[in-house]
Amino acid sequence: MLLAENIHPDASARLAKEAYEVRTLPRALGEDELIDALPGMSLLGIRSGTHVTERVLDAAPDLVAIGAFCIGVNQIDLAAASRHGVAVFNAPFSNTRSVVELALAEIIAMARRLPEKNAQMHGGTWDKSATGSHEVRGRKLGIVGYGNIGTQLSVLAESMGMSVYFYDIADKLAIGNARRCSTLTELLESVETVTLHVDGRDGNRGFFGEAEFAAMRPRSLFLNLSRGFVVDHAALRRAVLSGHVAGAAVDVFPDEPKERGEEFVSELRGLPNVILTPHIGGSTEEAQQDIGDFVAGKLADYMASGSTSLSVNLPGITLPTVSGTHRLVHLHQNVPGVLASINRVLAEHGVNVEGQLLRTRDEYGYVLTDISCQYGDDVLAELRAMPVTIRLRTLRSP
Repeated sequence: MLLAENIHPDASARLAKEAYEVRTLPRALGEDELIDALPGMSLLGIRSGTHVTERVLDAAPDLVAIGAFCIGVNQIDLAAASRHGVAVFNAPFSNTRSVVELALAEIIAMARRLPEKNAQMHGGTWDKSATGSHEVRGRKLGIVGYGNIGTQLSVLAESMGMSVYFYDIADKLAIGNARRCSTLTELLESVETVTLHVDGRDGNRGFFGEAEFAAMRPRSLFLNLSRGFVVDHAALRRAVLSGHVAGAAVDVFPDEPKERGEEFVSELRGLPNVILTPHIGGSTEEAQQDIGDFVAGKLADYMASGSTSLSVNLPGITLPTVSGTHRLVHLHQNVPGVLASINRVLAEHGVNVEGQLLRTRDEYGYVLTDISCQYGDDVLAELRAMPVTIRLRTLRSP
């Protein structure tokens, strides 16, 4: 297995216990570097800086699964991964608390204008004025994207005395006293602080720009801890310099350096009351340890039992193992009659089925079949030769 981007050592330890030879790298890899590194690798672990393209997958026939040790998976070509029979797993919940705490800390810091106070003190200027500094209690917070992070932020913000409004394209249940807005414009016109927690789908590219900043109330605060490409940074710069946006906190950027020490370039540098952080929303020891253990566990389970529970791109299946059997793991195109065809091949060779489970998802079907141990290579050859077969693996139960 290859683990890139300084993934927590608990991931290496977990997989090493499963007898994997683990190679670790402290940085993100470019496309050509990744292609050169993947021959012979069954598993790949990355964070957000390494991009797995179709070209990479074409050059990695040994690759069985990818672990995204983060929430987002937009750095992986999921459609291509499915076509190549490569399962993808991520950590959708593990760093939720860390991101929420950073958002709350930044809201308070901007409301109190701490970035400016800090810079003045380091420059030798003592300015004890309360002008422009506010409590967050009683202020209105607008959350755009009411998923795992948005809902937990909603709860904690309310506990601090904030009034919460939210907007989501999906029909989400309001938590506590939060108020749902029917449109984004309604939210922007209602609140004094706007924070984005949307996902990385292509439809969110350029989601927040000139028109959205203009719709915000004068002297509002703005945060983006979701994806860099969802915000027009040039428009944000203009809004800050004009004073329409009183403060901003940005943790994600359209183009991010691949390794520590590389120069960070952004039009947001040097702006007043703007907090810039290097994509550290989930970068706490607690979150990274949890992510390392969670994703490594998903990869190990998939390799050992074929379990696709919480897979990003494949149908979700967990089938208890039966001692003394072999398991056939069959990923195929989702067309009628595949299960019957598999069982016909097994029956014609006198192979008994001990347990079986099928799930489908969009274009793909995934079936786990536990069989008796008496079968030959001709059985596997026939299953692989089926026109609908994408990938077939065999596993031995303990």
